[in-house]
Amino acid sequence: MVMPSFARTAQESFRFRLQQAERALAALAGFQGGIETIIQSTRDTLANGKMVLTCGNGGSAAEALHLSEELIGRYRSNRPPFKSICLTADPTALTCIANDFGFERVFARQLEGLASRGDQLIVFSTSGASANILRALESARALGVRTVGLLGGDGGDALSLCDHAIVISGVDGAAVQEIHQMIVHILCESLEPATAHT
Repeated sequence: MVMPSFARTAQESFRFRLQQAERALAALAGFQGGIETIIQSTRDTLANGKMVLTCGNGGSAAEALHLSEELIGRYRSNRPPFKSICLTADPTALTCIANDFGFERVFARQLEGLASRGDQLIVFSTSGASANILRALESARALGVRTVGLLGGDGGDALSLCDHAIVISGVDGAAVQEIHQMIVHILCESLEPATAHT
């Protein structure tokens, strides 16, 4: 068996990831006000008995799932469950919709069946350019669903379709996802009872 040649040494990979993380954290620091706005929007949605829907592709799908399971389950302390569903979680729905309507409709079709006015959609995308994310945001707007984007790059076409967005630019997709995960934890902590944070 021929072993592949690796592009970087372990030390080079370590330094590169630290560099990307530092740049991403610096970008995040400029979005404190934007994160506070997203927190308040999410609190308002849940306080009104409405639902938070999430979606993304690949690693971003995992982050979308993480947020929804923390909301419906719990983050650190016991509390009533929050209404949340991840649109990437059901492979039978995804494959059915992709087969019958095209992959670009896998999230929009679910939104049209599950969401109602006053709900909130949070999309995760390192590019902001995925067709299925864009169709979901368009459907959300048509349904009166608030839209939040956790994006990378320049935000892509998704940026203009979001009511609120955080765009982490100047770093690779892995660093974008790491910062998006941090935002997920910030959001979850903001929804916990005050006694949970000791």
